[in-house]
Amino acid sequence: MFVPLLDDAPVRRIRQPWVNYAFMAACILVYVFVQSGWILPAHPGAVVSFGLIPSVLFSEAVLPEGYAVVPAWATLITSQFLHGGLLHLVGNMLFLRAFGDNVEDDLGHLRYIAFLLLCGVGAGLAHALGAANADAPLVGASGVVAGVIAAYVMLHPQVKVWVLVFYRFPVRLRAFWIIGAWVVFQAGNALLAGHEQVAWWAHVGGFLTGAVLVVALKRPEVKLFDRDLAARIERRGDETVEGPA
Repeated sequence: MFVPLLDDAPVRRIRQPWVNYAFMAACILVYVFVQSGWILPAHPGAVVSFGLIPSVLFSEAVLPEGYAVVPAWATLITSQFLHGGLLHLVGNMLFLRAFGDNVEDDLGHLRYIAFLLLCGVGAGLAHALGAANADAPLVGASGVVAGVIAAYVMLHPQVKVWVLVFYRFPVRLRAFWIIGAWVVFQAGNALLAGHEQVAWWAHVGGFLTGAVLVVALKRPEVKLFDRDLAARIERRGDETVEGPA
């Protein structure tokens, strides 16, 4: 539907969003070296061994011999770093690049690590509980991305974001409208998807997890919903403020 490019919100409290970069790098390296076959032979069993399979997670099924590399519960984490294809990877990385730096800035490095992983876990559990096909593996950081999106819109709904609408038309809109459309799209597909392969419930679960966690993990001085924006404008009078336009 749309691809985020960049936003107007600067990073104020950290020098660089190192955790966001590290998470993105891990996803990219796993895809390049394990899944793509570009450099090393693609691992044929990676998705089965490290993806989240609901029936295995709930102990209703057992993986074939040689595939059970990690405990079933650990796939709630490992599945976050695998992807279903290059477009899947690129899409998730674009969202993290656009929104993740500001969330890391508002949470801090260590809490952002916990935030990312827990959003992925919440997404995985939501998918496992709502999956139409309990034997199909779930892979990807889409649930993590959904959590980051939830945190971003709760922190900076008034920030303007450049996006490519329908992947070709550049438009600058407030985050509230962009992410609101994303939420409606995800929730509608979760209810109507049936047996489609896209894990819509993982997106919903990640979003709800992120919305809860950002309240608990944000820095004490950070205000939700851009409530500090009016104060910054009042302090600076008619000057142009650094932040949402």
